[in-house]
Amino acid sequence: PRPSGGVRHLHFCLADHYEPYWGGAGQQTARRIVREWCSRYPEIAQAHRDSFGRPPQHSYFYPQEEYDGVILDALADQRRRGLGDVEVHLHHDRDTAERLRDKLLDYTQTLSDQHGLLRRDPSTGQVLYAFIHGNWALDNSRPDGRWCGVDNELQVLVDTGCRVDMTMPSAPSDTQTSIVNSIYFARGCPGQAKSHDQGRLVRVGEWARENELLLVQGPLTLDWQRRKAGVLPRVETGELSADNPPRQ
Repeated sequence: PRPSGGVRHLHFCLADHYEPYWGGAGQQTARRIVREWCSRYPEIAQAHRDSFGRPPQHSYFYPQEEYDGVILDALADQRRRGLGDVEVHLHHDRDTAERLRDKLLDYTQTLSDQHGLLRRDPSTGQVLYAFIHGNWALDNSRPDGRWCGVDNELQVLVDTGCRVDMTMPSAPSDTQTSIVNSIYFARGCPGQAKSHDQGRLVRVGEWARENELLLVQGPLTLDWQRRKAGVLPRVETGELSADNPPRQ
């Protein structure tokens, strides 16, 4: 039931696929982009505060395959200044569960040990992280098997310390799940791709059961302001990019 009174908190999340090497950028260009961002963002962030007095927390989902210690040190400094955090992004193709597990464990350990990033489970000491799958192909969800290759990827994520996936939505890609506009739990199934197509919706007071992964989806609806040929509505996925800039 909806609470009748008291304080309500509105949580807004922007999950940034942060790829400074995107488009084949060289090291010098990528580092310059990050340096300029890190010099300008604090002034922007400090101009806004929530009800607790905190500035916006920018979430950088940084790709494992684009590892750059200099860039990650710069982002770690943003975290120390209370302006954001770094999580895990990954593009891979024709992979195996064993190789994926090794990549994730090595990367998260490096982020933790070398850069002071991510968090640890206070009981077990395991490094914990949030995740976005490159090309949206979470759990080998493309029919052709490209850009992943691991049917039981959800289990690998859980085993390596992932506590939440924020990949969706992906429409009109065929990697889009049947569940939309939801926060839910899903469990990997050996030999079954796209096992997150169905799941258990989150309820107040309940948390993940054994081997379940929390999935937080962004909005998926129709955009009646940007129409194809001035007639048909476009798909709205909450994406902010050069092709889909923010609008009032």
